[in-house]
Amino acid sequence: MAKEQKNSGPRFSDLDQYLFGHATHYDLYKKMGAHPAKKDGQDGVWFTVWAPNAVAVYVIGECNQWDEQANPMQKIADIGVFETFIPDAKEGMLYKYLIIARDGRKLYKADPYAFASEKRPGTASRVADISYRWGDTVWMKNRDHFDPETGAVSIYEVHPGSWMKHPYSEENPEGFYTYRQFAKRLVEYVKDMGYTHVELMGIAEHPLDASWGYQVTGYFAPTSRYGTPQDFKYLIDQLHRNKIGVILDWVPAHFPKDAQGLSEFDGDAVYEHADPRQGEHPDWGTKIFNYGRPEVKNFLIANALYWIEEYHADGLRVDAVASMLYLDYGRKDGEWVANEYGGNQNLEAIEFFKHLNSLIRGRNPGIMMIAEESTAWPRVTGKPEDDGLGFTLKWNMGWMHDFLEYMKLDPYFRKFNHNKMTFAMTYAYSEKYILVLSHDEVVHLKCSMINKMPGLEDDKFANLKAGYSFMFGHPGKKLLFMGQDIGQYREWSEEREVDWFLLKDKRHEHLQAYVRDLLMMYKKYPALYANDCRPEGFQWINADDADRSIFSFVRWSPTGKDNLLFVVNFTPMARPDYCVGLPLKKNCSLILDSHAAKFGGTHKVPVLYKAVEGECDSQPYHIAYDLPPYGAAVFRF
Repeated sequence: MAKEQKNSGPRFSDLDQYLFGHATHYDLYKKMGAHPAKKDGQDGVWFTVWAPNAVAVYVIGECNQWDEQANPMQKIADIGVFETFIPDAKEGMLYKYLIIARDGRKLYKADPYAFASEKRPGTASRVADISYRWGDTVWMKNRDHFDPETGAVSIYEVHPGSWMKHPYSEENPEGFYTYRQFAKRLVEYVKDMGYTHVELMGIAEHPLDASWGYQVTGYFAPTSRYGTPQDFKYLIDQLHRNKIGVILDWVPAHFPKDAQGLSEFDGDAVYEHADPRQGEHPDWGTKIFNYGRPEVKNFLIANALYWIEEYHADGLRVDAVASMLYLDYGRKDGEWVANEYGGNQNLEAIEFFKHLNSLIRGRNPGIMMIAEESTAWPRVTGKPEDDGLGFTLKWNMGWMHDFLEYMKLDPYFRKFNHNKMTFAMTYAYSEKYILVLSHDEVVHLKCSMINKMPGLEDDKFANLKAGYSFMFGHPGKKLLFMGQDIGQYREWSEEREVDWFLLKDKRHEHLQAYVRDLLMMYKKYPALYANDCRPEGFQWINADDADRSIFSFVRWSPTGKDNLLFVVNFTPMARPDYCVGLPLKKNCSLILDSHAAKFGGTHKVPVLYKAVEGECDSQPYHIAYDLPPYGAAVFRF
């Protein structure tokens, strides 16, 4: 909505300049970029851009027939901000900045703060009004009181462009669902399955589909592949109205070298380090942000706040955190510059994370800041005042690696690798974790989840049910990537949709039903999430039954009621005489059985088992249970 400027001075004021120069202009996107407005009673658009080394800057676009001399911008003081008001410019118009570099080059750049972009292969920015009438008031009020540490978090990771596609047509050759169409189908699916959150990949504008959205050129623009900014807000609104949280992938670690992007924005290193040993990723061919420059840090912090406060996102999953923390990440000797103390820690990135997470979580209670961090960096989820980075949760990559290595083994060899499934409990409370089976694990010849499993077809499905059972019982929040809950055979590709046709096969249907019941059970019983981050929430019953490759453990409820006993058999051997220890003399109700009739087996559920006095698994009581091959069972007591 156009706003009248009431004074004749610069729109980007002295206070704006001061805050920007100290990385504390948290609403910076409300001043930078293109904003419909009124000036001297005339409708138009204010354009504002930071180009500190530019000799001159012009706005070119549909508002002036791309005339390179029509609309020069005025430089505001020494900080390097340029601005201009163009009468008659309108919402929806395409534009770029023509920047004259110090060496005389002409650079045609997209707006770093643009709210919308031209659909690729076009590279221009688009003037956009992002106002929207939200209907998620109840969700937002409840979110303020949500504690991710003690709350239920089961995430469905989704790539919107390849989750579901329309049949080919000349009008829509790529088959993309719009944000609004996607909203309807995704809400139906996620509600039916029982996930608490979705994590959306590839939302910020990016030129190359194959980058999956991890090489961003429009940090403030929801990708135009699927619609407008209001359409994207509608998607989040609909998810919230249906009690589904939304996490967005966020990429502050690097940006591509595309000519219209941030790379050498005004002819010099502006957003990146000038020294390639600090400013370029040798493995990825991308640029690295200069986290020590206040204006760059402000750009990223304001961007994170933008998605949370303007788009009501419930969290950000921060990509490639390890690459930001280590100066020698992906580099050989001589290819990196040590910090002032001679170490490999990126002190500027550490300070950036502390600032970012303190601010976002302080301003927005209930928000999740999630680190994809693949090393043993200490206190990733620790408090900044205790020298932690301040993240809410961290992806447990160690658990994921050990779990997948174990699950891929022929069952005969699992007994020699028993510790792969128990080791994660030795560090389970060093951070606040999410157990993840993400998109990265089902691409690049790593095989789909079902095809990682050993054995013939029926064995594969039984193995996967057992594996998912162990995962949902293990402390930590949960994440599954799309297609994993139906047993997709093919690796994921951004070029095609999930193989939904597989659900015509009973085995896939039964696997989906089993994952659905795991998700519903997870939400129903606080024992599975309320004490994730505290040792009192978990107890091994038998962690040492390597010869039989059986694991048993209890998840304790914080109220002492509805505690859950898990038993999982990772071999094809039936154990009809299986006894499992119990710490209390309580009857046990079998509430989930991987061999139940509804999942393609023959067992009936629920069944009540009476606790018998007598030592078993070093416990004073036990129950006897007919444990099937690859059997997984959950008992409530």
